[in-house]
Amino acid sequence: MQPRLLLEQLYRVAVRRALPAETLAAHLPGIPKGRTLVVGAGKAAGAMAHAFEAAWPADAPVSGLVVTRYGHTPPRPAGLPMRIEIIEAAHPVPDEASLAAALRIRGLTEGLTHDDLVVCLISGGGSALLTLPVAGLDLADKQRINHALLESGADIREMNCVRKHLSRIKGGQLAAACWPAQVVTLAISDVPGDDVSVIASGPTVEDATSCADALAILSRYGIPVPGPVRDALATGALETPKPGDTRFGRNRVSVIATPGESLQAAAQAARAQGIETLIVSDAIEGESRDVGRVHAALARQARKDAPHRPGPLLLLSGGETTVTVMPLPAGVSRGRGGRAGEFCMGLAQALQGAPGIWALAADTDGIDGIEDNAGAFVAPDTLARGLLAGLALDDHLERHDAYGYFSAIGDLFITGPTHTNVNDFRAILVAQE
Repeated sequence: MQPRLLLEQLYRVAVRRALPAETLAAHLPGIPKGRTLVVGAGKAAGAMAHAFEAAWPADAPVSGLVVTRYGHTPPRPAGLPMRIEIIEAAHPVPDEASLAAALRIRGLTEGLTHDDLVVCLISGGGSALLTLPVAGLDLADKQRINHALLESGADIREMNCVRKHLSRIKGGQLAAACWPAQVVTLAISDVPGDDVSVIASGPTVEDATSCADALAILSRYGIPVPGPVRDALATGALETPKPGDTRFGRNRVSVIATPGESLQAAAQAARAQGIETLIVSDAIEGESRDVGRVHAALARQARKDAPHRPGPLLLLSGGETTVTVMPLPAGVSRGRGGRAGEFCMGLAQALQGAPGIWALAADTDGIDGIEDNAGAFVAPDTLARGLLAGLALDDHLERHDAYGYFSAIGDLFITGPTHTNVNDFRAILVAQE
């Protein structure tokens, strides 16, 4: 099989392993004495709602509402009655629809009893899609702060710590509002380490971080908040429910898909084709371009060791890298692209056309940042084709313009929304000498 087709096939295997239709039914709770309410948020929320509707007994009443990203609602399976409403909102920066969704979901939790069951369908992207600012913040403030966090280089734990303490629904506050009903959370992990308190800012999970932590992160990255909100953080007035809170005693969380499981599925598929495969890690973090350079060093070493192997070697990795957007010189415009494309530029820059090495980096939700591509390919002739097209990779890297670079040489990887999200997928194929 051609290297590019092989890498694409392995990506699709990894994505399929994380689809709610493949995983959700095994984690269903029992039918309660009272009513069943389904709520949720995330890029996979629409597909999770469909999977729940298909698996929940037809004679067991259920109602609810989930919110997903614009364009991420999958087609409804033929013959499947709609019992859970699906609405759409903005990601990665929230909009009015995000606020409206949070208000509606919060309203649905009113009047629940001990006999009721709330099922929360949570996946990556829920932080932006479920927005309910604390007093003293309006939507414009939340948008500004969220945008600043995304460009600051803060990791996902730092960003979500801030989001929790500036929200009335994140950091366990949604589950607290459901008490005394039982809350069962079914989550798809998009975070390194699969920490359920970080996925979508943990709306149904107790929060071990503090107001002081959030304030320190805001200060570290120079992100201002209105004075009254800063004062409320300083006094602990915006604290979230903590571990040991009795309102969470009956609650349960099941992670139904993880980055590690998807990488294992891809590795199994590659090994079935006789390709030696190494999973480097499913939890790699760091600056995207730097992670690309480290992977280039690993690939070069593997290429050097090729005579000692009977066949090609595949390196797989996942996690969540970051892109720090620095001020550009006057007259230089910022480009387009996400962290997968930035990784590919760093990888290609460090490989310098090394022979026998091909790669694909892509986001498993099908969208790299806010563009229409999932990621990009890198090949031994990437730099040469870029030069023929009149492109300088260093210039595109300085401007964070992965989309412009890889589009011009035909190496964007476009899938459309996949209706799941277990974060970064990276595959590097190293051929024999």
